[in-house]
Amino acid sequence: MNLLTQFLHLVGSGASAYITAHNMRDLKTRPDMLAGFQLAESGSVPFLEALKERAIAEGDTWLADKLARHAQDEQRHGQIFAHALKQLDKQVIDIKAIPKETPDGKPDERRRSPFFEAYFQGYDSAELSPQKIDWTMFFASTHILELDACKDFARMANALPDSDAASVNLKKGMMSIAKDEEGHAAYLLEAMNRRLPYAQVTALVDEWRTRKVDAMMAMVGGLLQTGGKLPSMAQDGVPVELSEPENLQPVSQPDLVAA
Repeated sequence: MNLLTQFLHLVGSGASAYITAHNMRDLKTRPDMLAGFQLAESGSVPFLEALKERAIAEGDTWLADKLARHAQDEQRHGQIFAHALKQLDKQVIDIKAIPKETPDGKPDERRRSPFFEAYFQGYDSAELSPQKIDWTMFFASTHILELDACKDFARMANALPDSDAASVNLKKGMMSIAKDEEGHAAYLLEAMNRRLPYAQVTALVDEWRTRKVDAMMAMVGGLLQTGGKLPSMAQDGVPVELSEPENLQPVSQPDLVAA
């Protein structure tokens, strides 16, 4: 990674850290942050499970086991965010019910991700499907996302106040998520090292770090233009089918984290 990319990484990370920590701490914007994370974490589960089945078919039991654990973790993360929304009397919107366009004919921002559009620029949907995606490309691109997510979730958790039960529970949950993301980043790096020589691993990581910097700068620029305003991803109400996350302990009973 060259000096310019390193500099932009620091600038982009700093700006993103400020915006996300501020939005997570503010009760007005927290629901949309939580809903976005719930959709992202839970939405990755089918993709990871499909990759696990592919790894099994290819005879890579080590990778299949790692992907199975990864999918289980992401499912639990989605439950943590759903529970945090429940404590605020909110729930995630039905993404399928969102129209493709707003009344004025513009694309609905809730149906697209400028960040991922930039991150995976040059790849079409078929190339990114679990049946077709290049394994080393998946390892490298997801490694970068998980590595950064570990730091991002820990930073947002530390920005939460200790003055109310919902925030304290969420802080504990996000710290556990950060720990999981750290483990995901580690196994993905190991997977690369199992298949490629060190020089190629380093080149791949640098390539996807550069892509992440470019995508982050585009995302931060968009957020600054809207004053940090997020798309509305949460709505009033609590889903009756929501169960308590297995690892999430109520505050009254002491002891509850980037692609």
